Amino acid sequence: MTKIGVVLSGCGVFDGSEIHEAVAVLLALSRAGVQYRCLAPDMQQMHVVNHFTGEVSSAESRNVLHESARIARGDVVSLGNVTATDFDGYVFPGGFGAAKNLSNFAVAGGNCEVNEQVSRLVRDAHSRKIPMAFLCISPVIAGRLLAGNGVQVTIGDDDEAMAAFDVMGATHVICQACEMVRDEDNLVISSPAYMKADNIAEVFDDITQSVNALLEMVSQRQSVASDG
Repeated sequence: MTKIGVVLSGCGVFDGSEIHEAVAVLLALSRAGVQYRCLAPDMQQMHVVNHFTGEVSSAESRNVLHESARIARGDVVSLGNVTATDFDGYVFPGGFGAAKNLSNFAVAGGNCEVNEQVSRLVRDAHSRKIPMAFLCISPVIAGRLLAGNGVQVTIGDDDEAMAAFDVMGATHVICQACEMVRDEDNLVISSPAYMKADNIAEVFDDITQSVNALLEMVSQRQSVASDG
């Protein structure tokens, strides 16, 4: 059975994974009848944000893996124990955790660095032609790591974020809500999700079509492998 890894970055839009997006991914995968596991790096968050006030809670410190377990109902695997070939495809939901924990894009923009474990996974998956989907702000990870491969991605039409892709040398494609970019050469799917969506219904529609596109890529790859 097809197995998909879902890479989380904590729990909560301002300092971790966007919960609506993460749940939409898991629901779409479940409805498609494929297996999935939630994955996250075992590291401290950049910071903790009070989601009621929007303020940074400087006295608090939280672990990305432990926080991701909230979304995964405890069933989450440390990214350090994962190799690219463990799964047939990968999905990266959005949320500021992708820009603060999986990378430091929120601080460094187009000159950002990507977490070592995330970088290893993405590069290895790409080299082995394992499809990946990046949602919301997480396409900055693909842009930073795969610019040299001519990757095409979208984060919607945010001017500041689009300028960062120019710095990276990656190609950004403007999209609206419920649109996506399907880079067949690099086997990368991306869509804006909450970067453009006005409500949770649009987010679920956006992510469902992206997950289905990813699974189509996975199926095509599996068919080629079986024919070979």
